Formats: sequence, structure tokens, C-alpha cells
Amino acid sequence: MIEHEVRVHRSDEELPREEQLAWKIARVAADPVDVSEDVIDMVINRVIDNASVAAASLTRAPVVAARAQARRHLLTPGATVVGASPELRVSPEWAAWANGVAVRELDFHDTFLAAEYSHPGDNIPPLVAVAQHVADVRGLNGRDLVRAIATGYEIQISLVRSISLHEHKIDHVAHLGPSVAAGLGTLLGLDPATIYQAVGQSLHTTTATRQSRKGEISTWKAYAPAFAGKAAIEAVDRAMRAQTSPTPIYEGEDGVIAWLLGGPDARYTVALPGPGEAKRSILDSFTKEHSAEYQAQAWIDLARRLHREHPEFIDGLLIDRIVIHSSYHTHFVIGSGANDPQKYEPSATRETLDHSLPYIFAVALQDGRWHHEDSYSSERARRPDTLRLWRKISTVEDPVWSQRYLAPDPADKAFGGWVEVVLNDGTTFVDSIEVPDAHPNGARPFARENYVAKFRALATPVVENVEIERFLDVAQSLATLSPDQFGHLGFCAREGVLESVVEPEGLI
Repeated sequence: MIEHEVRVHRSDEELPREEQLAWKIARVAADPVDVSEDVIDMVINRVIDNASVAAASLTRAPVVAARAQARRHLLTPGATVVGASPELRVSPEWAAWANGVAVRELDFHDTFLAAEYSHPGDNIPPLVAVAQHVADVRGLNGRDLVRAIATGYEIQISLVRSISLHEHKIDHVAHLGPSVAAGLGTLLGLDPATIYQAVGQSLHTTTATRQSRKGEISTWKAYAPAFAGKAAIEAVDRAMRAQTSPTPIYEGEDGVIAWLLGGPDARYTVALPGPGEAKRSILDSFTKEHSAEYQAQAWIDLARRLHREHPEFIDGLLIDRIVIHSSYHTHFVIGSGANDPQKYEPSATRETLDHSLPYIFAVALQDGRWHHEDSYSSERARRPDTLRLWRKISTVEDPVWSQRYLAPDPADKAFGGWVEVVLNDGTTFVDSIEVPDAHPNGARPFARENYVAKFRALATPVVENVEIERFLDVAQSLATLSPDQFGHLGFCAREGVLESVVEPEGLI
């Protein structure tokens, strides 16, 4: 890896294009390095994982609305829309929009956490959509798509390791726009100059505030990464037509770092692969066993364990208070440190509850499980015993766990902490957890069979068994797909599923 120092340059300072971060990202994307077998296997896992959560969200309102919008943009050859007939083909940016919302809606796919948060699986919908649209014309094969996905992960994870967005109240998808543009550059075999322009345009158009993840969280949370993917496709299209972007986009006097991030004196060090170096960062990402914010995953597992081992805690009557000691990020994003009263309100939106660790811990402790729908239902959130327990739970930052959260070594990196259960009689019970059970270093690391099982479990209510197995066969053959097989890299819902919900009317 090569470490690149990135800082603001005055307009009268010379900063050659080749020294700009956007160019260095473009150079990595244009490097025709091959992918190893373990990277191919993980790309397949991530494609299956995305399909799982997309299947589970087909009839949810944001997904229905996004699908309705996509249907208005028919195009041949086009790309498929998740759940719809494979004969329905829409413009790739709109397929990326609809499919990206479906993947993101339930907060149930992969994650990478460091200086910033991310869901790098958000790269996959726009890359697949464009691949479906151009596969025949460009003679793409499955390995081309795998390489593109590896690039998207590499760039997003590299930026996430190095540049904090949330510190400056910028939403994390600002790293996703450039990574999708880079992945598309790899997929299409574009030259660095074209990718450079697309990266700049993508970043410029996908910076937004973090209010989308603050207070009463809205349905836009699912749309934000889909918007970034759609914007990146449009940016690549413009760049291929020789249209240029604001430059230097990161380092400019009025650029992203100067006014949206650390300011004129800020310096960041971004490590990127050198020429000929393999793109392997996807192996550092991790998926979710539970449909909730990643910082909550380990706490769900610990709460389930307490449910089994301490049934006397379940109704909360013996408990005076529960204090969760965890990282800065956990405390201030999904914990009581966020100072969001909505995190304790039973009438809060699902999006808000999945960012409320006190709620999640209370329900998982009482139920001994976590379900992507049942655990968030209005009835579940309003149960009197849950309300009583929920409001006894708070979080605090523990500097040791903050340090472990940011540890550069994957073996030391942790997303848990310790919990203190104080009973009414003063007795204190303490337990801890380092990482979620499904984490590579956890008690039950996810392997291919777990991803396949997750897809079957979430797809079975809405997809015929024969279609489930057909999709799994195609997905697991991803690296060897021919151009005419790209259109099969999706699945169709069983008859009546999509028709069971009314698509809302809009402008078009």
C-alpha cells in the first residue's frame, strides 16, 4: 500500500492532476490487476447477502416507491429490477436506484467501520446494473464484474479508514459516490483521465449532511446510498462524453476538505494499493446476522446470551438500571450519548429504533432473538414491560473500547464492550463481548453456507423455491458468467407478491 498525504492547496499553489487524490483513486481503478480466489469467494458472499435483504424488503414502502420510479424509465438492453420479471428492463441508473433502496432498506447487509462508517455492499447494485446494460456490447464476463466490485470495496474502505465524515456531520455516502465511479471505471476498462473526472463529479454531487441519521430518522436513510450509486453512474456517463468535474475536488481551496471536512489546515493520509497490487479490502468487511445498526450486532448477541443464562432479568422487575460501556461511536450514534429523545419513544420510526441501542438491547434480552420485522413492530415497541426495561438502559463511552473500535489491526478491532446490570438490591452483574458472533473473529463466523441460509430464509416467503435455487446457482458461478448470463443475476418474486402492494403515484 502507498500512503498519500492529502491537504488543502491554495488556488495559487500548483497541484498537478497526478498528485490529486481523485487521480490516485482513478489510477487504482484503471490498474488491471486480477483477483484471487478468496476475494472471488467473498464477492459472491456479498452478492448473495445483498439479495437476501433485498428479498426481505420487496413490499416495504421505500422499495415499492423506488421500484415504481424505476418502471418509468424503460430501456433496452437496460438492467433488471429486483423482484420484477427479468423481461422488465430499465435504464441502469434507475435499476441501481431501485435495487440500492431494496438492499439498504432493512439495514441488514455488510459493513466496514473505522474513521467513518460504511456499507460497502452498496457498491454492488450500480455495478451489476451497468454490467447488465453493457455486457453484450462490451463482451464483459463474470470476472470483469468481480474485479469491479473488488475495486468499489477497495476505494470505499480505503477512504473509510482514513477520512472521518461524521465528525463534520457529513453523511457517509460521500465515500460511496467515488467508490462506485471507480468500480465502474474498472468494469468498463476506462482510462485514468476519464475515471478521474467521474470520481470528482461523484464526490461533488453526493455530499450531504448527517441529519438523515439524526433524531427521527426518515425513509431517506434507505435512499441515500442508492442516490450515490445513481449519481455515480450519471457521472461516469458524463465523463465518458468528455465532460469535466470541479478540480481539485478534495484539495481545492473551496473543495470538500476545506469547507466540509477538517478545514484549510487539515491533513489526511489515505493508503491505496500500488501499481500491480491486489485489491483485497473486501476481506476486511463483515456482514450482519441481525437487521440493525452494526454497532448493535454484538449487543444483540450478548443480550440473547443473558436471556438464556439469566431468565430472571427478562421482565426487568429486578433491575434498577443497565449501563452499556462501549466505544465513542456506539455511545454517540446509537446510544444515549446521541441525545435523541426519539431513541426512547415507542412511536419512533423503524429507522430510528434500529439506531437505538437501549431499545435493541431491551427487546433482544426479553425475546432471546432478533427478527427483521417482529422486533420493530409497533406492538413490540409499546409493550409495557419493554418500556419499563428500555428506559432503564443507558450507554457511556469507554476509552478502551473506543481505541479498539479504531484499531488498524483486524485482530484487535472490536465493536463490543461490557454491560453492567445493577439490581434493585444493589447486586451488580457484569458481562462483556468483543465482536458479534457472525464476525470473522466471533463465536460463529459467517461462511458460504450461512449466506446461502440467510438468502433462503429471507427469500422463501416471497420467492418460489425453484427461483431461489436458480439464483443461488448463478450467483455462485459469478466469476464464470458469460455476457448473456448477466441478466439472470437477480430473482423474480412469486406471483402476487409485488401486486399485493399499491405503487404510489408521483410526478411521472
